[in-house]
Amino acid sequence: MPKVAIIGAGSIIFCKTLILDILATEGLEGTEFALMAPSRKRTPYVESFVKKVIEANDLPASVWVTTDQREAIKDADYVITTYQVGGVKAYEYDYKIPLKYGVDCCIADTGGPAGVFRSLRQIPVMLDLAKDMEELCPDAYILNYVNQMTIVCWALGAASKIKFVGLCHGVQTTLDLISGYVDVPKREIVCVCAGINHMAWFLKIEHNGQDLYPKLKENFEKPGYYVNEKVRGEALRHFGYFMTESSGHLADYLPYFRRNQEVLDLYCDEPGFGGESGAYYNYCKYVADKYADGDILADEPVQLPPRSIEYGSYIIEALETGRTFKFNGNVINNGMITNLPADCCTEGPMFADRTGLYKTEVGDLPPQCAALNLTNINVQRLAVEAALTGDVEHLVHACALDPLTGAVATLKEIREMTSEMLEAQRQWLPQFEGEVIKPTPTIHIPQDVKRAEVPLDPALAIMARFGELGA
Repeated sequence: MPKVAIIGAGSIIFCKTLILDILATEGLEGTEFALMAPSRKRTPYVESFVKKVIEANDLPASVWVTTDQREAIKDADYVITTYQVGGVKAYEYDYKIPLKYGVDCCIADTGGPAGVFRSLRQIPVMLDLAKDMEELCPDAYILNYVNQMTIVCWALGAASKIKFVGLCHGVQTTLDLISGYVDVPKREIVCVCAGINHMAWFLKIEHNGQDLYPKLKENFEKPGYYVNEKVRGEALRHFGYFMTESSGHLADYLPYFRRNQEVLDLYCDEPGFGGESGAYYNYCKYVADKYADGDILADEPVQLPPRSIEYGSYIIEALETGRTFKFNGNVINNGMITNLPADCCTEGPMFADRTGLYKTEVGDLPPQCAALNLTNINVQRLAVEAALTGDVEHLVHACALDPLTGAVATLKEIREMTSEMLEAQRQWLPQFEGEVIKPTPTIHIPQDVKRAEVPLDPALAIMARFGELGA
């Protein structure tokens, strides 16, 4: 039976879901679970709950807890990563500091300066884990659920040879929505979805060989449909394809929907995660405060529920039993999407069987889709450079190239914001130890300043000449 190590098992609800999925899978009932977190504050709750599930369902599985990462992963077959460095406190900095500079985010965990800093906190832990795996379980797979998904996976692929795939539920949940929007059962829809995590495009949606896009687009011209998802609806209307993730997420990644109060009122007035400022941070803080000192699994039912939509158990099932599973995964591109950079992390169709994980070749995205992905890939590239080199200037560059940040803040303001975020989060950013972001002083130009006698830009020289002629 396989050994599954879960790094970040203090993420109670998500950890519980993944474990129950595995225990409910035929052929995986005897899995050994090693639950690791830096402290034992929450993991004993998970251990106790899983032991009750094992006993109630008469399963040959086992579970144990440790704070030692090396002990957890020794001889593991699968390492599932679900940790969040810095917790809600770091998340508060991610959301509130950019807000002071006009960067108003709804989700603030995978896009913008928040996504950059979250990934920079996660990457040192991930690379340390990969180094230990190279020694203690070199043939194991990392199934990564840690965000910012794309930046973390890109850094992992650049710095380690460990086998990995990044997993998200954006494709599955978006397909549920599409199913409702076109009134076709989800199981009957054939789709191809590819791009980057949280910005993957449904390139094909068909039912019995019939293209469903005309009906989807027709419905999104109706107020009753459009009002549900204004941001994704606008992206569909102007770029031609529907994207994964919620309108709340997507508004954080683009320059169009959150740059001032007028557009916020127009596009981001939906309740919940549709667009409210700090919606997900406020939710996470509420949950953390509510369950800070209690066992939230104490009254959970111990009978095995149906498996969730999360990919993890299905991938392990395919690798262990040979039952082929098709899914969307995040891996280093290397030709999967031919008009995105080969070294970036892309999300696209993959399949798993007993012999391994395999990506498919999607080919080119529509050029407008690739171009929009590249606006975020540019940010991700510089964030990876900053993480791997410790260069704080690349940290500034990453934030400066973020589309929403660039729409609301000057370069000087972005530098100041990045510096403030770095100082607030130093305890979680060992790669920048001792490094500071140098400020750029304001240059005051007197009214009677005399221009330096240097050659003018040719275009300016021509315009100046025309001015003289006009005089």
